[in-house]
Amino acid sequence: MHVEVVGAGSPLVLLHGWALHGGVFAPLVARLRDRFALHVVDLPGHGHSRDCGVPLTLQACAEAICAVTPPAAWLGWSLGGLVALEAAAASGQVRALAMVSSVPRFTAAPDWPHAVPPAVFAQFERDLARDYRGTLERFIALDTLGSPHGQDTLRTLRAMLFARGEPAPEALHAGLALLEASDLRHVLPGLGMASLWIAGARDRLVQPRGMQAAAALTPDGTFAQIAGGGHAPFLAQLDAVEATLVPFLQQAMDRPDPPARR
Repeated sequence: MHVEVVGAGSPLVLLHGWALHGGVFAPLVARLRDRFALHVVDLPGHGHSRDCGVPLTLQACAEAICAVTPPAAWLGWSLGGLVALEAAAASGQVRALAMVSSVPRFTAAPDWPHAVPPAVFAQFERDLARDYRGTLERFIALDTLGSPHGQDTLRTLRAMLFARGEPAPEALHAGLALLEASDLRHVLPGLGMASLWIAGARDRLVQPRGMQAAAALTPDGTFAQIAGGGHAPFLAQLDAVEATLVPFLQQAMDRPDPPARR
């Protein structure tokens, strides 16, 4: 699995979302590299990890990343948040957890109303088989809906989409399946580290109320909402994300390492 290490300081692992790659974090990396050693991951089937051989499952990804990174804070955006949450629950290596536009369950249920209908991801799965590139374009367009800087963010995401080559089709299907079916709510009460849940106020994919509910289920969770933010607030609202994230990481990394879980 491809992991690029940039900067110096306390280690921070960065995990991207579906269909993209670690390059999406370039603006955030530029802001943080003088304070953190950033371990920027390309998930299996994506970017430079397109042919890495690790299956795109939560357990396999978490274990593979833990094997090549030191004990660190982890930041997961969207799909990457599921991997980060899996590692936080299963490994003593995650010293602090930052979830950006990510929740333990992405689809709505009677006891989890602040999420998208399961049919949304099922439709993306059907569309993916018919129109690969068009489906990716529509998905990243959803990332920017509601943001006052949506067009600028959309241009950035489009430019990055294939910057490291096309993602593997099987990884795209596996990633959608994870978004549709994963439910990690049961691990939240047992998290042994501080967690920060950063939501974009205008996010149409991950509702802020869902992130707030997830934070409330953790022993040491903090919810933060970025005004005007869409699904990728670290692009259009970088100043606000930095101002929220850095103090959390600095405080959390001063704490003792959490005990191993599961």
